[in-house]
Amino acid sequence: MPKDTETRTATLYRMVMSDHLCPYGLKSKDLLERQGYQVDDRHLTSRDEVDAFKAEQGVATTPQTFMDGTRIGGFDDLNRYFGKAAKSKDGLTYQPVIALFGIAALMAIAVTWVSLGTVFAGRTIEWFISISMVLLGLQKLQDVERFATMFLNYDLLAQRWVRYGYIYPFVETGAGLLMMAGVLTWISAPAALIVASIGATSVFKAVYIDKRELKCACVGGDSKVPLGFVSLTENLMMVGMAVWMLSKL
Repeated sequence: MPKDTETRTATLYRMVMSDHLCPYGLKSKDLLERQGYQVDDRHLTSRDEVDAFKAEQGVATTPQTFMDGTRIGGFDDLNRYFGKAAKSKDGLTYQPVIALFGIAALMAIAVTWVSLGTVFAGRTIEWFISISMVLLGLQKLQDVERFATMFLNYDLLAQRWVRYGYIYPFVETGAGLLMMAGVLTWISAPAALIVASIGATSVFKAVYIDKRELKCACVGGDSKVPLGFVSLTENLMMVGMAVWMLSKL
């Protein structure tokens, strides 16, 4: 742990070259300054300087931080030194879906305010769900190939008809856009009902019957969101929206 002294200093070696500025070097400098350290910021301005520094210190990467003549290490090591465990790159997290649904809710309120002059009305829920569908579809459309590959792990229809994994993002996004506008409900609602029903059944089987531990493709093919309750809720929400829209025809 850092020593409790009036003036704390640290020496930081990081790459600052014309064609590359190391982001972890900047993050290390920022972390040190936020912890109250005066940083002796030493730039490695060429590949030769970087290679010579690594060879001298016997390290494989930069940046490297030193305190009181002792090497602390890179950015992750610095986080651990200050008791701030670095986030695991492989760990599961609900953060993407929390952020997505949070933004969808705020957008629904904004649309309600612009359209109806109030922060909440009956259509706010409709807009929230339809906006969520569009945002979820957008995440998948960023890399349809990766989404389709992850989708194959659990979706029952995709496992029988592989091309369905490539079609799904377009159906979800298109249905969401039509529901937002309140047009062509006779197309959007049945489409959402079909894909969401298949999705809910697939998630329920994979998680609650087969007891499999999988990652959900709901926010794209590089998702670290665990397949489970949130994924099931997403599909059931779409089913409810589709039934509601059909009931209004």
